[in-house]
Amino acid sequence: MKRHAALQQHSREHHTALKMARLARFAADSGASAAMEQAAADIVGHYLELMEAHFLDEEEGILRQLKAIGQNTLVDRTLTEHVRLRQLGQALKQPDAATLAEFGSLLTDHVRFEERELFETAQELLYPDST
Repeated sequence: MKRHAALQQHSREHHTALKMARLARFAADSGASAAMEQAAADIVGHYLELMEAHFLDEEEGILRQLKAIGQNTLVDRTLTEHVRLRQLGQALKQPDAATLAEFGSLLTDHVRFEERELFETAQELLYPDST
């Protein structure tokens, strides 16, 4: 299904998030200190700022709209995952394999959830003319 214009940028940003998640998982799986430190530095130095902007945009836009029409379960899950991803992102300032692995796995699962459930619901309920 083609995404409504209001959701297209979010979906494009999810591609970058999946690359970040893959980087974290590969570094964690390698077990190599240098690889983990480099991956964490790349994530903290470049991606966390982009991730935060993405989260804030969702929280102030689509999530607020979905909450207003009673989609509390989807909104609550999304917000809970945003909180945990922010915590993990901060923890990557002192990286270890477990944090990198959890960050990568949660970010992958989060993107899939948003694309398959959150955005599908938003498109159906907030932008019904586009379905």
